[in-house]
Amino acid sequence: MSPRRNRPRRRDAEDPRPDRPGITEDRVQQWQDGEWMVRNIFGQAAVKIYRCPGCMGDIRPGVAHVVAWPADGYGDESDRRHWHTGCWRARDRRAPGVERSRNAPRYG
Repeated sequence: MSPRRNRPRRRDAEDPRPDRPGITEDRVQQWQDGEWMVRNIFGQAAVKIYRCPGCMGDIRPGVAHVVAWPADGYGDESDRRHWHTGCWRARDRRAPGVERSRNAPRYG
């Protein structure tokens, strides 16, 4: 008699990206500035440090985030931007960030 399985088997047809775990399928989102292709990256799939264009902060390895690029078909891989999930959702309500050096004055 064979041992009992505690979990059901996964079929390959249900796993659209077996070589890229932790990354969702691309989808189109409509925003005020046009249509964007969006992909969620889960924490275990985030392995590099990225700069969020919304807050100019670092997205550390292991932090879930969003990758977005224009959906018009004219962009390439250099147009992809990695965003904190909260920054991506709030980008219509936020003013554009100003990138400063560490020793630049904050006001004035």
